[in-house]
Amino acid sequence: MYGALGDGLDVLAPSLAQGGPPPVGGRKANLDPIIRRIIEEFAYQEIGHLRAITESVGGVPRPRLNISAEAFAAFFNRAMNTTLSPPFNPYANSLNYLLASYVIPYVGLVGYVGTIPNLVGRTNRELVASLLGVESGQDAVIRTLLYLRANEKVMPYGVTVADFTDRISEIRNRLGRCGMKDEGLKVQKQLGAENRTTSNILSADADSLSYSRTQPEILRTVYGTGDESRPGGFLPNGGAGTIAMRFRAT
Repeated sequence: MYGALGDGLDVLAPSLAQGGPPPVGGRKANLDPIIRRIIEEFAYQEIGHLRAITESVGGVPRPRLNISAEAFAAFFNRAMNTTLSPPFNPYANSLNYLLASYVIPYVGLVGYVGTIPNLVGRTNRELVASLLGVESGQDAVIRTLLYLRANEKVMPYGVTVADFTDRISEIRNRLGRCGMKDEGLKVQKQLGAENRTTSNILSADADSLSYSRTQPEILRTVYGTGDESRPGGFLPNGGAGTIAMRFRAT
């Protein structure tokens, strides 16, 4: 919402924040017109998702989110195993914004896949399945837009888009302590669809089925600590839901 519209829930749908604190560091990104239209659509879709969750299962107060340029710069430094100069700024241009959009949403997407089998009740399963349908579409669009520029070097770092996605996927696997559940935009043929492709627009397993993540794996990644009980990163105070708070108490 901030990247496309310059405002978040507090302006666009304040009741859905449920009294949670405003995010840190969000601002409008310098996006090309067509990318802005795509991200605007995604932003409004997320409002609908929050409303559906709140009306169906009650929702939770918004946790403190750190979506500052500094938070993303720290993540990218860690992914690239170096200190990027100048610091990576997700709001600087469309390519940076798309790379930043690659960082977190896919983790939630495969989290839905891992959650659905454990849900009790038809209402809950229908809700998450419906969310998954749209979230997977959003992720496919972002990965496709990045794939179209896979060989382009991200300036001024001299690293290709594909290499950035590889490094991001690698650190998500490491932080999640989950083995291989994440792949960049280009892979060796033995990891491609039916061992015949090097393109990897839709990341999937050997049977082209979606990977899944557990709740601890998700928290380890978005916290950036590799520990579901130790908040940080994009959620400096931790998640606000029952499961996240239970892990913090251990």
